[in-house]
Amino acid sequence: MPTLKDIADLVGVSISTASRVVRNDTSRHINPETKAKVWEAVRQLNYTPNESARHLVNKQKVEKKQTKQIGCIIQTARQKDDHPYYSPIITAFTKKILESGYSLGFMHTSDELKDEALLHRCIHDIQVDGIIIVGEVGPEIVDYLLKVDELALIGICTNGTEITMVDYDRIHAAKSAVDHLISQGHQSIGFVGGPGHTSELNSEERFQGFKFAMYDAGIPLNKEWVIDTRWEIDRSYESIMERLKRTDLERPTAIFSASDQLAIPAMRAVIENQLRIPEDIAFISMDNIDFAQYTTPPLSSVHVPKVEIGTTAASTLLDMLNGEQPQLSKVLLPHRLIVRQSSVFTRN
Repeated sequence: MPTLKDIADLVGVSISTASRVVRNDTSRHINPETKAKVWEAVRQLNYTPNESARHLVNKQKVEKKQTKQIGCIIQTARQKDDHPYYSPIITAFTKKILESGYSLGFMHTSDELKDEALLHRCIHDIQVDGIIIVGEVGPEIVDYLLKVDELALIGICTNGTEITMVDYDRIHAAKSAVDHLISQGHQSIGFVGGPGHTSELNSEERFQGFKFAMYDAGIPLNKEWVIDTRWEIDRSYESIMERLKRTDLERPTAIFSASDQLAIPAMRAVIENQLRIPEDIAFISMDNIDFAQYTTPPLSSVHVPKVEIGTTAASTLLDMLNGEQPQLSKVLLPHRLIVRQSSVFTRN
């Protein structure tokens, strides 16, 4: 078994320095680069930091005994709370694993797990059997998890091609929403959304679906009305307000929003400019959160099967823990278009 001395020798530091990094001892300053090298050595040598944990790891390797605990890593702290999109997914996932005799060992955000000591403790001290990753948590965390032996991984709307994922077809769903606007006669359509896994708008699948529908219909993109909000609600409202007040900018007749949460403040901005929905600007969006049916007018949206995504992710992870390897690297559940008054103008 590797020791602290092996770690120290590999990195070229003292044993005490290696020990302080592993124990997350902040009583003395240690260069961040040195910390990174120590944790890389920990991963490379598969070092387990204490005798009791080392004994438990060896015992598990021999007996293959499960701890019946599942970890959860989420993209942002907002997903922990009453989030209209992610909360139903996480609730359904948790319900299914609890019914199957498992418990939730931890839930941390990707920002929290940038602390490598915490990440190491979550994996090697809590000893979870599997982990669900919700959202895009960063390649460093994903790469770390992929190197852990006998750790089942499942992802929902996450990065990493080596992880089995449960989701819906965002490109096709977005295209179906924009196709609906085009079928209503709209030839000038704006976009409100945010970046994808590369932190660029072009990598976001709903934006790709929007462009696909526009190109397919031969409708040019109006770059002035392609709005990257960085997924911030306030930016959606402010960006629409700013553009509507410009006299030099022709407004679109419709707007496709990549999420209901961005569509609702955008709709408010339109109404506050004494414009009508859908007569002046029609709206359609994604997710079909509960609140979408209660906007004025009710918001057309693509329904995403949030509960089914959470339940399917849990079932797939449980199958993996029972030794069944998933046949598909990506499980896509069906979506459906919900047409309400925000996108359909009824003429008298």
